[in-house]
Amino acid sequence: MTGPEVLDVSRDAIFTLIVVSSPVMLVGLAVGVAISLLQALTQIQEMTIAFVPKILAIFISLLVALPFMAEKMHAEMLRIAARIVSG
Repeated sequence: MTGPEVLDVSRDAIFTLIVVSSPVMLVGLAVGVAISLLQALTQIQEMTIAFVPKILAIFISLLVALPFMAEKMHAEMLRIAARIVSG
């Protein structure tokens, strides 16, 4: 592989990583902000309150987004395999 091919594969891999992880990260961010806002409004300063809703929301978002994530990862693997076959 030449340098530009390596950079192209790396760029595709990083883009795929961002696309695959963004739904779960955005859900975690939204739930974290909502819990933090609730804690600030009620003046409850317990650190462990945010963990359970975040874990549940991330788990549910993983279940919902799993087909999308698997399709994107499969497409990336097919692109890499095509590059390997083509030489």
